[in-house]
Amino acid sequence: MKDITSTITKPLAVLGENGKGYTKEANFISWNGNAAKLDIREWHPNHERCGKGITLTEDEGRNLYAALKAIYEKE
Repeated sequence: MKDITSTITKPLAVLGENGKGYTKEANFISWNGNAAKLDIREWHPNHERCGKGITLTEDEGRNLYAALKAIYEKE
C-alpha cells in the first residue's frame, strides 16, 4: 500500500482539544504533494498522526464560510 504524505502548508486555527491532547485543527494541507486544500481533522500533539477528517476544495470552503456567516449574522 502506498504511503500517504501530508504537509501543513498554512495553519489556520486550533478549534478544540480533547482529553488526550489531540487538537482539532483547520489547516491548508497538501496531501501526497498535490495542491493544498482546506482540511479539518484531529491531530496528535506533534502532528505525527491524524484522525479522520474532512478536506474541502476552495469552492466548498467558501460555501461553508457563507453558510456559517449567514447563521451567525442572524443571532
